[in-house]
Amino acid sequence: MEKSKQVNKENTKVTKPKVTKPTVGRATNPIADSGIVARINNFNTQKTNNKLYSGYLSNTITPKSLDFVGFVNDLNKSLSGKSSSTDLFNVLHNVFTEKMNCAYTAFGLFHEKSNCINLKLQNKLGSTYSSKIFMSDDMNPVVESFKHSTAILREDNKFLNIPYLQESSTYILPLVSVNQCLGVMIIGMNVNENETGLLSFIANYSAMFIHNLNLQEKANKYDNTDTLTSLYNHRGFQEVLTTELQRAKDNKTHLSIIMMDVNNISKINRELGHAKGDEVIRLLADKVKQNIRNNDKAGRYGGDEIAIILPDTNTADAKYLAEYITYTLSCCFVDDVGPVKVSVGISTYPDCTENQEKLLVLAEQAMYISQAKGYKEGMSAIISSSDYNFWSDDSLNSFAEVLAKRHAQMGINFEEELVHKFNNEQISSHNHLMEMVTSLAGAIDAKDPYTKGHSTSVSRYSEALARAINLPEDEVQRIKLGALLHDVGKIGIPENVLKKPSHLSDEEWEIMKQHPVIGAEKVLEPNEALRDLIPMVKYHHEHYDGTGYPEKLKGEEIPLSARIVAVADAYHALISDRPYRKGLGVDRACEILKMGAGTQWDSDLVRQFITIAPSLSTSI
Repeated sequence: MEKSKQVNKENTKVTKPKVTKPTVGRATNPIADSGIVARINNFNTQKTNNKLYSGYLSNTITPKSLDFVGFVNDLNKSLSGKSSSTDLFNVLHNVFTEKMNCAYTAFGLFHEKSNCINLKLQNKLGSTYSSKIFMSDDMNPVVESFKHSTAILREDNKFLNIPYLQESSTYILPLVSVNQCLGVMIIGMNVNENETGLLSFIANYSAMFIHNLNLQEKANKYDNTDTLTSLYNHRGFQEVLTTELQRAKDNKTHLSIIMMDVNNISKINRELGHAKGDEVIRLLADKVKQNIRNNDKAGRYGGDEIAIILPDTNTADAKYLAEYITYTLSCCFVDDVGPVKVSVGISTYPDCTENQEKLLVLAEQAMYISQAKGYKEGMSAIISSSDYNFWSDDSLNSFAEVLAKRHAQMGINFEEELVHKFNNEQISSHNHLMEMVTSLAGAIDAKDPYTKGHSTSVSRYSEALARAINLPEDEVQRIKLGALLHDVGKIGIPENVLKKPSHLSDEEWEIMKQHPVIGAEKVLEPNEALRDLIPMVKYHHEHYDGTGYPEKLKGEEIPLSARIVAVADAYHALISDRPYRKGLGVDRACEILKMGAGTQWDSDLVRQFITIAPSLSTSI
């Protein structure tokens, strides 16, 4: 078994650079004042080669002659404007692999709650690996380097326990700032004696960089911290998410959101008191803090909702973390409550959306669907926004609930989002299309509490009338679909007009009359698969005598499909209850259709419909 070689021993001596005290009252340069320039110049004058240094692949590769001054200058330029530990580590990786020909780099910061070093390794080809090295593993040289703040050279990398990692000598350096070790920097290469001082300087610089970030974060933390959980509050969470999304966009990486909601928290607060509810929320927050990485961020998004930002994380990895957290919660029992149960929703940038507000909406929607699905084998249902069918009842109801509850102030309108989703859906089959159309029509009907099920009934009546006059089957199906969407334009009508319990004023009526055009132009026109339904939607309020709207078409100028829908629409309106009258019986409704035949409706179609109306009876 190979033993670790500490660099400060005889075989690899490291000469510590002298540090001079800065003069009080004078701006100091940490590079110049530390004597590092003189030290670097001294490196350049040394001629002795070290047999350990032999390139990153094998001893057949000739090491590059390193220009130390140029190296530091390049590093300084690359780090200009960087403001995160991730940026720092990426820059160092690029510089080390390009300038020093190392096989890989790894950086790990100590996580106090988990008592481990979260290590992320990246090889020269760009592949990345993550692992945890626990402080209890005293035989691991990474732990030794961290605990003793000592640089260690190993002739192998087996201790990293990363499969398929190219064999290489490994140099481990502690990241020490103000006598505190923050983590480790690992370089996959042989290191000669001349380079150890430079690498120690870079490790110390990196430690100071990270230390400063931590201090800055602590200084800003109090303004953006939730006092109950010590997580970010809502404002702080939003600010961090904005920054991380921009970084994900710049680096073309994924970012996932996990949204967690404590189940039955209202019941706990009501029956056991708010102190018990706060205890449950704190427990959830503690488990989240213990199990996220250093670069992950968590916040109290709402009263009992905890959200986690996971940079550089896809949906599958986010689900894995969520499963582990819910498992740890299931093992924790709170007096009088039992195990803590949560609903979990996930959304991922850019797969789900590139918009910050919508990313949160989708995560919250998935969380509500998780809540509806409950538990399987004692574990939470973890739902990603990519898992569920948007047009199912659970999905639409949760989507509307999220927007109504939290996001009206953001300008996200349920109906507009619904139409946007509708027109961007990849239609896979006729059944898929029917499901979408039915759900959209149901959502429109839900806007008007007095017309529940209206679109479905009009579709059924229209289909029956089309069959009664012996239209071809494909035309019957087209009319059935168009009738479902005949009122889709009401999506653009203000609710104060749509839901007015009394007769509309002249001005309000003019607004209401716009819905056929809105439906045709705003909803159907952008969707190529539905453009042949436009005549039904746009012209079903035209009258046979030319007094209708929107274009005052007359007689057979009105498409047959629109005339069919007009009769079915009128019949259902007559037999439905309204706030100002009770629904009419079938006979009375048919009498009114007869009275309007030839003026408002096509006489032949009215006559045919009256013969089949008794068989269409339905409970309203």
